[in-house]
Amino acid sequence: MRNILILILSFLVSTIMSAQVKLADNFFRDYAYKQATELYLEAVKKGDSSEHVLSRIGDCYYNNSNVKEAHFWYEKAVSKYEKLNAEYIYKYIQTLRSLGEYEKAQKWTENYASRKSDDKRIKNDAVFDVEMFKALESTEKVYVDYKNLELNSAYSDFGGFESENMFYFSSTRPKDSIIDENKLYQWNKEPFLNIYQAELSIDNAEKKISNVSLLASDIVNSDFHEASIAITKDGKTLYFTRDNLNKRNSRATYDKEGTSNLRLFKANLVDGKWTNLEDLPFNSKDYSNGSPALSPDNKTLYFVSDRPNGFGQTDIYKVAIKPDGTYGEPKNLGANINTEGRENFPFIAKDSTFYFSSDSRINLGLLDIFESNILKAKDKEVEVKNLGAPFNSGYDDFAFFIDSETNTGYFSSNRPDGKGGDDIYAFGKLECTQIIRGVTKDLITQMPLAQVTVKLMDGTGKVIESIVSDDNGAYEFLDISCDSKYIILGEKVTYRSDKREFTTSIVNEEETQIDLFLSPLIIESEIVINPIFFDFNKSDIRPDAAYELENIVAVMKEHTMMVIKIESHTDSRGRDKYNLKLSDRRAKSTRDYLISRGISENRIESAIGYGESQLINDCDDNSKCTEEEHQKNRRSKFIITDGYTAE
Repeated sequence: MRNILILILSFLVSTIMSAQVKLADNFFRDYAYKQATELYLEAVKKGDSSEHVLSRIGDCYYNNSNVKEAHFWYEKAVSKYEKLNAEYIYKYIQTLRSLGEYEKAQKWTENYASRKSDDKRIKNDAVFDVEMFKALESTEKVYVDYKNLELNSAYSDFGGFESENMFYFSSTRPKDSIIDENKLYQWNKEPFLNIYQAELSIDNAEKKISNVSLLASDIVNSDFHEASIAITKDGKTLYFTRDNLNKRNSRATYDKEGTSNLRLFKANLVDGKWTNLEDLPFNSKDYSNGSPALSPDNKTLYFVSDRPNGFGQTDIYKVAIKPDGTYGEPKNLGANINTEGRENFPFIAKDSTFYFSSDSRINLGLLDIFESNILKAKDKEVEVKNLGAPFNSGYDDFAFFIDSETNTGYFSSNRPDGKGGDDIYAFGKLECTQIIRGVTKDLITQMPLAQVTVKLMDGTGKVIESIVSDDNGAYEFLDISCDSKYIILGEKVTYRSDKREFTTSIVNEEETQIDLFLSPLIIESEIVINPIFFDFNKSDIRPDAAYELENIVAVMKEHTMMVIKIESHTDSRGRDKYNLKLSDRRAKSTRDYLISRGISENRIESAIGYGESQLINDCDDNSKCTEEEHQKNRRSKFIITDGYTAE
């Protein structure tokens, strides 16, 4: 009898738990995740740790972007059930990435890839190491200022959009001071979304947003969801997303599965108000269309849909807007953009760069913002790039807007440092620049040298900018790119040039001092150049010797009355007579080169070789000397005899 009572009691408990889970499932189906979570958790307390309940709790938190709790419950599910549905493993991987547990995420990515190798959401993920994710998370070499907008509320605010000196966004902030509990969205227990507008102005080169109000319209905002807008260039046509409502817009309508899908609408601006509401012809009660975006020429409308035969949960589509205002057939944007996951929130900048959000590919967890050249490249050249931090985080990052002419814009995120569920962040992309300053100096005297031509060149030697140092030898180059290779060259006639190669750091607005030291070519009554070399037993002018002799040419062309004499000397090795003849041939070869370069013959007083007769050290035939010591005696001298007075 006692065993029968236990069985009956167990059956009753099991029946109660089953009913509770079914009730939770109904709330989950209707996106009422908060009520569903409470009921699922009660079932767990009563002993239900089934795959269904654990994964559903994870989903409730995941869909409300509570990453930590979602991770906790997904981890319970993947740890307990070896054959857990692969989709929950993918979501678990996303939470791991969101929390920065990249090593663990990588392990589970490989596990997932072994089970669903054809899933493009993880294409190439398994072959990338953890450094890939750390690089996305790093803001090193990223120059972006961003801030949380003051207009953000304790509710969800997202989708910042600029048009005609107006700022538009979507928000769940209450329309009235008193919140009607019966008119809350069960997904997150917040009011339904509405579209808001505000005035946009520039004050001291900074954008100011003021006078926030509901969109100027009597027909756009309803008691249900309106959000995610796009406005034409002329500011006269508005596209937006709305719940699927009945003809009176008094209640939502549902498909066979009990889902109220989204629809795209269009409105026109008439006398300052949005009116002439139009339900777009490719909408359907059986699937959603939303998140409109326009091409720069306003001839194509992009949108998001879960219509049949797509690649994933939601795909991005495009449809032609014909000259007469009608529409072509919607076309899927293809596998270059869409995956098995969620692609959403398209935006096309003025420069035709395509932006969108996705929970697939290499990402930091949940939705990340990506950019693509798909509108500018051929099919095989299409690239998709994760924008990385600070635009992306371990949370939902979406609704990107940028003015590509000013590199300013907005993105939305539910990252923890916000004010509400979702917040709008304004950003400005900075060009990391630095300043290079220096003084041109005389190498011998160490004094400032004026009127030096200073050239800034890139790493390939291309001249970017050329300036002349002032009377104090000072020069500066502004707006030098960070993390780049440069060459600075200082040139002045009668001086040997000085060249410095350097690489700028990654620190914005850093200033670097690079002084240049130019060696004078005229010292007292002599033009001094580096030694010129001849091949053994020859007197032909080699290219390296010609390079040095060009300094003589430059000095003499600068001082047109200057007269010089050339002396050529050898070291003591070899026979005296031979050295004398060799040095004389070399002196005359040097003279002939100068004449060939346009120096008048009468400006070269003489060109004489002295062999080893004028040694400048003790390295004669009876001494042991090093090669360096002998080298000092192998020299050519260019002595000024007339037509020049030192300054």
